[in-house]
Amino acid sequence: MLAAERRATIARLAKQHGSVRVADLRRQFDVTEETIRRDLEELEKSGYLKRTYGGAVSINGTGFELPYTRRVESHKEEKNIIARHAATLVQEGETIILDASTTALWLAKHLIDRRDLTVVTNSIQIMLELAGRPGIRIICTGGNLRDRTLAFVGPLAERAIAGYYVDKVFMSGKGLTPTGGLTDSNELEVELKKAMLAAAKTRVAIIDSSKMGHRAFARIAEVTEFSEIVTDPGIDLAMAAAIREMGGNLAIAPAE
Repeated sequence: MLAAERRATIARLAKQHGSVRVADLRRQFDVTEETIRRDLEELEKSGYLKRTYGGAVSINGTGFELPYTRRVESHKEEKNIIARHAATLVQEGETIILDASTTALWLAKHLIDRRDLTVVTNSIQIMLELAGRPGIRIICTGGNLRDRTLAFVGPLAERAIAGYYVDKVFMSGKGLTPTGGLTDSNELEVELKKAMLAAAKTRVAIIDSSKMGHRAFARIAEVTEFSEIVTDPGIDLAMAAAIREMGGNLAIAPAE
C-alpha cells in the first residue's frame, strides 16, 4: 500500500471511530510505529487529525478546519512551487477565477505585476493581495462570509459566479484521489467550486502532494474534468501514475 493510500485510510478510520491508536494501526498495516507516527504527523499538518498520547483523534468529523493563517503556512514551499508554474498558464488580457484556497493565494502573489488581468474571487485574502495593483481588475462574488476560510459562499456567491464566463479557473481542495477526484470538507464551498468550474473554459486544479490520496467529505469534480492538475515534485510516483491512468492530465511543477 502506498503511503498516501495508508494515510487516507487512517483518516477515514479516525473519522468513522472518532480516534485511532498507534498500536492498532501498526498491526493493521504491518509497518513500524515510527511509520505510523509520521503518518499521523502528516495528517495533523493537513488538518485531518489531532495527535494525542498513543494515537490521534479526528477533527474532520466535527467540521473542524485549520485557521486560515495556519493553512497559508502549511506546505508553503510546495504551494509556492505549484503557484509559480500555474502563473505561467495565465495570459495577459484573460479573466480568471481564483477560489479561496491558500494555494490560490500563493498564485495571486505571482500575478501582482500582471497587466490587463481580471480576477474573480470569493476570497478576502486574495482581494487584499491584489488590491491596488494597476494592471489587475478585481471582482468579488459577495455572499455569506465563512470566518474560518475568509471566503464568501452561499446562493449570492453562486449567482454571482453563474453570471460570468471566464478563460480559466484555478482551485484546490482538501484531497484528491484517482477514483474520487477533487474533494473538500465544506458543502457550501464545494457548491461554489462547482459553479466556478461551470463558468470556465479551462479548469486547473492546484493541489500539493500532501493532499494526494486523501478523500474529503464532498466531491467537487473527477480528475478528467480538469484541463490540468498541477502538483509539486513530492507526489508519490505510483499515485501520479494512477491519476494519469484514470485520464487525469497531471503536471508536476519543477522545483526551480
